[in-house]
Amino acid sequence: METLKTVANRHDMVALLHEKPFAGVNGSGKHDNWSIDTDDGIRLLKPGENPQEDAQFLLFLTAVITAVDRYAPYLRLTAANAGNDHRLGANEAPPAIISIFLGDQLTEILDSIVDGTPYRERGGEILKIGATTLPSFPRDISDRNRTSPFAFTGSKFEFRMVGSSQSLAGPNVMLNTTVAQVLTEFAERLEQADDTMAGINAVIKEYYTTHRRVIFNGNGYSDEWVAEAGKRGLPNLTNTVDALTRMLDEECVDLFANQKVLSKEELESRLEIYLETYSKQVNIEAGVMFEMAKRLVAPAVNRYLQEIITSVKELKKLGVESPEQMKLIRTITQLMNDLLSRADELSDRITEALAIGEDVLAQAKAYRGQVVPAMAALREKADALEKCTDKNHWPYPSYEDMLFRL
Repeated sequence: METLKTVANRHDMVALLHEKPFAGVNGSGKHDNWSIDTDDGIRLLKPGENPQEDAQFLLFLTAVITAVDRYAPYLRLTAANAGNDHRLGANEAPPAIISIFLGDQLTEILDSIVDGTPYRERGGEILKIGATTLPSFPRDISDRNRTSPFAFTGSKFEFRMVGSSQSLAGPNVMLNTTVAQVLTEFAERLEQADDTMAGINAVIKEYYTTHRRVIFNGNGYSDEWVAEAGKRGLPNLTNTVDALTRMLDEECVDLFANQKVLSKEELESRLEIYLETYSKQVNIEAGVMFEMAKRLVAPAVNRYLQEIITSVKELKKLGVESPEQMKLIRTITQLMNDLLSRADELSDRITEALAIGEDVLAQAKAYRGQVVPAMAALREKADALEKCTDKNHWPYPSYEDMLFRL
């Protein structure tokens, strides 16, 4: 990110790292490529060439599936910020629902092993952990794969929910901690097993059966998936404030304490900082929006309106009626009134949020629940005015100017 900013500056440009700088245009995020390797270079999330290596792969894969399902709200909060609220769930970004894409073939292999049903691509053979070499399967590169927030891509996972302005440190700390917790449970179970391979079989079957609900290989953009995810009991934390407050769940606090990563006090301090950051970003954007509407949009539109009124008057002197221009005058006048009214409403909501003071959670909730909707309402009227105002009078570059013209 620092390189992007530096190079852009060198060319008299600005690197825009906001997650959704343009309405109706694709947003900007990151793919966090994450895997597990041993210190001597063995990739544990890569299928092997013999039954023992495949058992190892399935065990670690099950650990990741378990961690992502069990701790989904906490993985979600690592991708929470004000900009990403605009991006997640739009038609170019994964939804706020955490799910895992494995691809149909790997999902069928796991289902076959756990359910004890014949695997069709091996001639009806029942696959057995530690006794069968898994069929090779290709990395899935379909477009629908891109709709998943957490996708298996051959020997690693891609966490695709992270926003473009964010560091990958938070997501990776959460992934490492949650998977370490599950692996700790696995190790305790297997250390007590008389037969290690039988123990691995039991662990994989038990945990995969419990957590397979998080596997979804379909289209994450669809409304049907939102409904289906609800039926499966998967959380859908659609905004930053709701996501961040899960950081102090007893389960999350215990998780970080058990793995000796962060204390409760350290989590509390981070939550306070993240909430303050959210409120400050919304406050800045809301304040700029108010200034844009009152000091630039309204005066510019008013000048255009005066031109139309003058034109109507001149035509009337010539005995020419202009009903369409009169209609335009009425439309612009009404939109102007609405714009100014909604700008004042936004200003009131900002003032109320600021007055909350030191209660960072209450203030963040006010920005999310009151200020953000007021911003959307003001934006609606400004967009409508832009469509009926002479381009030469509009005080800002249009999307066409910014995106398609040099």
